[in-house]
Amino acid sequence: MMQDDYIALLGTKGGPAIRPGSSMPTSNLVHLNGRSIVLDCGLGVTRGLVDQGMQLKDLSLVLISHLHSDHYLELGALLHTAWVAGLNAPVDVYGPKGLEDYWQAFLTSMKADIDLRIEDEGRPDLRDLVTLHVIDAGEVLRIDGITITAMRTEHPPLVDCFAFRFDTAHKSVVFSGDTAPMNAMEDFSRGADVLVHEAMLGAALPALMKRIGNGSEKLMEHWLRSHTYAHDAAKTARNAGVRHLVLSHLIPSDDPDYGEKDWQKAVEDHWSDNFTVGTDGCRISI
Repeated sequence: MMQDDYIALLGTKGGPAIRPGSSMPTSNLVHLNGRSIVLDCGLGVTRGLVDQGMQLKDLSLVLISHLHSDHYLELGALLHTAWVAGLNAPVDVYGPKGLEDYWQAFLTSMKADIDLRIEDEGRPDLRDLVTLHVIDAGEVLRIDGITITAMRTEHPPLVDCFAFRFDTAHKSVVFSGDTAPMNAMEDFSRGADVLVHEAMLGAALPALMKRIGNGSEKLMEHWLRSHTYAHDAAKTARNAGVRHLVLSHLIPSDDPDYGEKDWQKAVEDHWSDNFTVGTDGCRISI
């Protein structure tokens, strides 16, 4: 049985590519007040949930932070796999405008299989089980004593990109989403038990560009204007008075020349409290 009040980082890599030895793109599980909430659905989310002991047929609530592929590529596959694993109850998916287009296109691509399984196996119609909701900044929903709040982040060129805060009567956790450093994140994270913040190592970016190989200087420009260095994430955590800083969406996460010591060194001038460098599958109590 899964214990209450924890987060599990299912995928901790920044960006959509995977390579030998790399971690998986972004996905998370938030478990509060007995409720399991999936946050982002990068490649590998389905396997990651199963590895945490979750029955996929119990899937009921999914949040998507923004429409970059490393955050929603496997949403359709997760929902379909949950369905063939026994899903028989509604699933609510909250995300930015445009996510409905992805879902409808996925259903179209899988129409032959879905129709066949309804007819041949007697399953309920997947299309009737899933409801998508467009989010904006502010309160997203309240459920089972959990208040979920969204804040729009600075992640150009996207506008509809969100951080999420989860509050119960006694605990709180914040996920920064993809973002450049922003003062508003300090207020949004104020007093949180856990802040999961994206992070980059500046010294490692040139080598990452070489490994990717098919990006121009525009890719480097995107990183620099749309993401956060580890030391800036540490400043945010310190100024917000959070209790535990977790780095995830790591850029890079798969360079053997850079490891946990480098991330620790990057934050040490600004953060000396509870600190975790995210790895796929790690579980953190709240």
